[in-house]
Amino acid sequence: MAPPPGVNHISNPCIYGDFASSYTERKSRFMKWLYKLFKGGSSHGSGARHPQLIGEENIARRAPALPLDDRARARKEKEELDHAIALSLSEDWKRSNGYRRRTGYDEDLARGLPDSLNSSSYPPYAPTPYYPMGSRVCAGCHRDIGHGNYLGCLGTFFHPDCFRCHSCGYPITEHEFSFAEKNPYHKSCFKELTHPKCEVCFQFIPTNEAGLIEYRCHPFWSQKYCPSHEHDGTARCCSCERLESWNARFYSLEDGRSLCLECMESAIMDNGDCQPLYHAIRDYYEGMNMKLDQQIPMLLVERQALNEAIVGEKNGYHHMPETRGLCLSEEQTVTSIQKRPKVGGHRLTGLRTQPQKLTRKCEVSAILVLYGLPRLLTGAILAHELMHGWLRLRGYRNLNPEVEEGICQVLSYMWLESEVPPESSNMPSTSAASSSSSSSKKGRKSIVEKKLGGFFMHQIANDASPAYGEGFRTANAAVSKYGLRRTLDHIHMTGNLPL
Repeated sequence: MAPPPGVNHISNPCIYGDFASSYTERKSRFMKWLYKLFKGGSSHGSGARHPQLIGEENIARRAPALPLDDRARARKEKEELDHAIALSLSEDWKRSNGYRRRTGYDEDLARGLPDSLNSSSYPPYAPTPYYPMGSRVCAGCHRDIGHGNYLGCLGTFFHPDCFRCHSCGYPITEHEFSFAEKNPYHKSCFKELTHPKCEVCFQFIPTNEAGLIEYRCHPFWSQKYCPSHEHDGTARCCSCERLESWNARFYSLEDGRSLCLECMESAIMDNGDCQPLYHAIRDYYEGMNMKLDQQIPMLLVERQALNEAIVGEKNGYHHMPETRGLCLSEEQTVTSIQKRPKVGGHRLTGLRTQPQKLTRKCEVSAILVLYGLPRLLTGAILAHELMHGWLRLRGYRNLNPEVEEGICQVLSYMWLESEVPPESSNMPSTSAASSSSSSSKKGRKSIVEKKLGGFFMHQIANDASPAYGEGFRTANAAVSKYGLRRTLDHIHMTGNLPL
């Protein structure tokens, strides 16, 4: 992955020493040894003079010529002085732990020191560079660096002890490190902060053949995952569409579907569980002066029973690949769920079913809904299918799919919006839904259920199919402009939605 702007991956940082300070120390040592040399030599000659040393910048005069014995002693002391200077230079190199940079300053000084012993004056002294206060501020402790060793990187300076990872706080001793926004990082720490991890397997998302990080991301939940999990058998929740992560097992339903733990909290499992919700939605319709005169049977069924009913149903347009509700108008025999299954580990087993013959007494035989879905999704499906029943009972015949499915989706969306306020769902409110929200029974809902309600509304609003998607958006715009009642009257008269 190419590093983001402002990020540099650097090898062998430029680390400097304060050469002016080191040179001053060496000069001081040299003056002390030179003073000792001349002092020792003058003690053997009666006419010798001590050099006049005033500070470090004065010139020492040449001492008188020495006898042969004194010359031998002076030669020996000179050799000792050379050895000491060499040791001093060696200590300076070691003190910087290999980070010091050799310069011409050091080479000239090493060559010039032996010759200076026989010269009539001291070596020429280079003035110490002047650094104003605040010109070199440590980016770690934010104090002035002043004299001494320091590290420089891309115009930023550090004391050696302050060169630490901005993430973990430990010193950076590796030859390679990352540098972002004037802060240094261990390469591993920087990767941990910036490289995305898969929310299914919790590993770093790999790069593709082009060296780029490629991943999938759910448009609502923002769940990031490796592309391989779409084909490796990873379970996907039949309700919220999230993938099963390696640290949270999903529940397996008997018809092959998977259900996540959050959707399982409010799942409707049998006919008895669903009856209160069904009656609440009928009351919602009655509150909008859309009372259903016929008592339409409602049954929870498995996926297989729903698919078989779809085959026998001649009327209606079905949302593939997964149909979760159906409004029957033909006489059929379906298998409904009479008793909820038992939880065994992460499987739901022991489902009790019963065949039930549905006889048509009116234009609608029954409403079928998949079992095991959360309360809000089950309610949204019921609201959609009840609208199909209302249209058929009121004589709305031969509507094209975009009109019929579109207006049914509007009623489903309105019911969801009455249950989950717009501020909780992060979805735009419609005037029709807002006007009817007061007629719905409100109850305290958990944060999880509110988030699920927002997702179901997001699914309706962003459906890409012509009938359920474009049909909803066209019908919703008409209801927002003209109101629900006038829109329904227009559909009854013309068979189309008002422009």
